[in-house]
Amino acid sequence: MGEINVVPYIDVMLVLLVIFMITAPLLKEGVKVDLPDAGAKPIDPEFLAKHEPLIVTIDARGRLYVNFGQNPDKPASEATVSARTAALLRRDPQTPVLVKADTTVPYGTVVRAMVLLQHAGATKVGFLTDPVRPPARAQAHGAGSGTG
Repeated sequence: MGEINVVPYIDVMLVLLVIFMITAPLLKEGVKVDLPDAGAKPIDPEFLAKHEPLIVTIDARGRLYVNFGQNPDKPASEATVSARTAALLRRDPQTPVLVKADTTVPYGTVVRAMVLLQHAGATKVGFLTDPVRPPARAQAHGAGSGTG
């Protein structure tokens, strides 16, 4: 018999398919934060195309993350955030510096992060927010019309 049995190969491929289906959503980059809603004007996309922003993220537990350097998905110390910010701003002084803080983070923690960035050489610090969502439309039957 000179035929190759492909059944084991099909089994292996199905197992690999299942593994990739399970692990693919876990590879999503970034730190989960609940951003505040604000009606701020967005940053010019052409400017962002020329200068990738440095984003310092503060999660709900007050841990700092920086999207520049090694391990952007792992918490970084204040010294690491300061050193990476200073290095990037020396290389490109026009780099936008943005803070992405969870809505539950105390104001003092956000201010400390801003001062840290300022000491590292950032002259302007912006905030990332979610756009304001339009108010939900009232339903047709009895929702807030006030007439009887």
